[in-house]
Amino acid sequence: MQKQSDIDVAFGRSVRHRRVTIVFSALAVLLIALATLNLCIGSLNVPLADLWAILSGQDTTSTNYQVIWSIRLPRLIAAALLGGALALAGFLLQTFFNNPIAGPFILGISSGAKLVVALMMIVVVGNAGVMTSGMLIISAFVGSLIAMVFVLLVSRRINSMSMLIVAGVMIGYICSAATDFLITFASDSNIVNLKNWSLGSFSGINWGDIGIMTAVVVITSLAVFFLSKPISAFQLGEQYARSMGVNIRVFRIALILLSSLLAATVTAFAGPISFVGIAVPHIIKRALGTSKPLVVIPGAFFGGAIFCLFCDLIARSVFAPTEVSISAVTAIFGAPIVISILLKREKAKR
Repeated sequence: MQKQSDIDVAFGRSVRHRRVTIVFSALAVLLIALATLNLCIGSLNVPLADLWAILSGQDTTSTNYQVIWSIRLPRLIAAALLGGALALAGFLLQTFFNNPIAGPFILGISSGAKLVVALMMIVVVGNAGVMTSGMLIISAFVGSLIAMVFVLLVSRRINSMSMLIVAGVMIGYICSAATDFLITFASDSNIVNLKNWSLGSFSGINWGDIGIMTAVVVITSLAVFFLSKPISAFQLGEQYARSMGVNIRVFRIALILLSSLLAATVTAFAGPISFVGIAVPHIIKRALGTSKPLVVIPGAFFGGAIFCLFCDLIARSVFAPTEVSISAVTAIFGAPIVISILLKREKAKR
C-alpha cells in the first residue's frame, strides 16, 4: 500500500510539472506573438519582413524604423513591464488580505498614487519646474502608501473582507474626485496632458523612462520572488508561518512596501490601470492548478505583461487613429473575471 501511495504521489507531481511546463510555454508563445503584433499593427502597419530588417539593424533610415524604435518599442516594453508589476502587486495584496479580489485599483492604492502625482505635476510644472521620472515614482509611492495606511486603519476596525473592499473603493472614489478637482482648476499650459494621463495610457513613454522603470520593476520583482518561501508559509496561516521562522511584522511591512512600489511605478508612468492586479493572478492560479508562489509569481508577471499587451493593442488599433483609455479596455476584460470570482465565492458559502 505504501509503495502504491508513493507511486500516486510521484505521478501527481509529474502531472503538475507537465502542466506548469505547458502553461509557461503557452505564456512564452503568447508574449512573443503579442509583442510582434504590437510592433507591426497601428495607424501605420509595418510588414513582418520590414520589422525583422529594422530590429536586426539592416534598416536604419526609413519612417518605419523611427516609428518602431521611437514609439512602439518603448511602449511595448512599458506595457509588458508595468503589466507584470500590476499583476505582482495584486498577488501581494491578495496574500496580505487573504482576499482574491484585493488589488491596487480596488483598494484605492492606485487612486492615492494618482492624486499625489497630479498634485506634484500641478505644483512643480505649474512653477516652471520639470517633473523627472524619479520624482514621479516617489510621488506615486507616497500617495500609494497614504492610501494603504487608510485601508489598514479601516481593516483594523472591521472584520468583514467585503466591507474592506467597499472601504477601499470609497477611498479610491475620494482620491479620484480630488484628482478631478485639481485637474479642473489646473491652468498651466504645460499640464494639458494631465487628464489623458489620469485615464491611463502607455503612450508618450521614452527610452529614459524605460531605463528607470526597468530598474525599479526588475529589482522589486526579484525581491518578491525571493519572498516565495515566506509567502508560501503565510498562505497556510500566521501560526504556521511563525513556526517556520517568519517574522510576521517584518513580512507584512515588506508586502506593503513592495506592493505599493510596484503599483506606484505603474501609476507614475501610465496612470491608474484597473482590474489587472485582480484578474491576472486568478487566471494564472487556475491555469497552473496551484497557488505555490514559486511558480505563481513568475507566471503572474508574464500573465500581466500579456494581458496589458493585448489590451494596449486593442486600445490603440481598434478605433485608430483615436486611442481608447487602456484602463477602459482592461476593465472590459477584467471586470467579468472579478464578477466570476465573487459568484464562485458566494456559491462556495452555500
